[in-house]
Amino acid sequence: MYFAFAVEISGIILVLEYKNHKVDKMKIIKIGVLLLLGLILGMSAHAQEYPNKPIHIIVPFPPGGGADVLMRPLSKKLSELLGQPIILDNKPGANGNIGAIFTAKSAPDGYTLLVGNSSIPISVSLYSNLGYDPMKDLTMVGLMTIAPSTLASNPLFMAKTIPELISQAKANPGKINYGSAGSGSTPHLGMEMFSLATGTKFTHIPYKGSGPAVTAALGGEVDILITNTSTILSQVQAKKLNPIAVTSLKRSPILPDVPAIAETLPGFEVRTWYGLFGPGNLPKEIVIKLNTAIVQAINTPEIKAQLIKSGYEPETTSSDEFVQLMKDDIVSWGKVVKTSGAKID
Repeated sequence: MYFAFAVEISGIILVLEYKNHKVDKMKIIKIGVLLLLGLILGMSAHAQEYPNKPIHIIVPFPPGGGADVLMRPLSKKLSELLGQPIILDNKPGANGNIGAIFTAKSAPDGYTLLVGNSSIPISVSLYSNLGYDPMKDLTMVGLMTIAPSTLASNPLFMAKTIPELISQAKANPGKINYGSAGSGSTPHLGMEMFSLATGTKFTHIPYKGSGPAVTAALGGEVDILITNTSTILSQVQAKKLNPIAVTSLKRSPILPDVPAIAETLPGFEVRTWYGLFGPGNLPKEIVIKLNTAIVQAINTPEIKAQLIKSGYEPETTSSDEFVQLMKDDIVSWGKVVKTSGAKID
């Protein structure tokens, strides 16, 4: 005698077939249900196991930059909260896009993540062939911090204030050069915004990260640069670099004597954010676990105080809020790229 029937539990259907006139149908059903429950519980236990091995976080910039300053203390706290080692892997190049593409092509299992910044939405408009789609090929886990920037100069540069800089730039179009963390970086586009707002022209010298750009300014290779305040705070405090102005709307609490560009150009603001990304299609339960760890780590009093002291503004979001921030920035930075005419093939 042949019979077949199906059992459905939590959306999973188990089809049972048997050909034996002596078998008890109810017994077979019970066995099937137990097997299916075991499968479901096994799947649940597997999801709860994450993470069960070290997590690699890709830092797509050279050592010494803003991402490094942020992740050194934060990675230790995340390791404590997640119960696994956090390994920081520097994969610099192409304004962070080499590391972003590496992450996008990694398995969506939560063991390869990316600390990215505002250069990701900028790159969407700036590169004619970016090589990946951030909105499809990356998962936005959560925002971590906002990083205000400072416009600084080497000590030998004559201009010490924004009005003086504008005056010198107008008198010498294209003769004042500035260093940035790379073509398409927030500092690069920030100086383009400054040029458009003031009717001035500067010569851009891109470097492979903010660390090398700062070294160039210290050595007198460039006149000025915009970079994360955290990256040059020690050099400013040691008077090795001259802070001309901060790019936030208001003065920074860690540099209270340095004016904001907005005091001369009302409404002018350039800010860099840092967030955590994963490969596209990262499972929701892993996203939630990582986001919870980020929020808890950054809001730990000692971590928060350390970030503020380093020049960061701790700010966290949900994954959905981070997605919306990305969408908004792609549009707003796209307008800056179009207006400035900046483009990378």
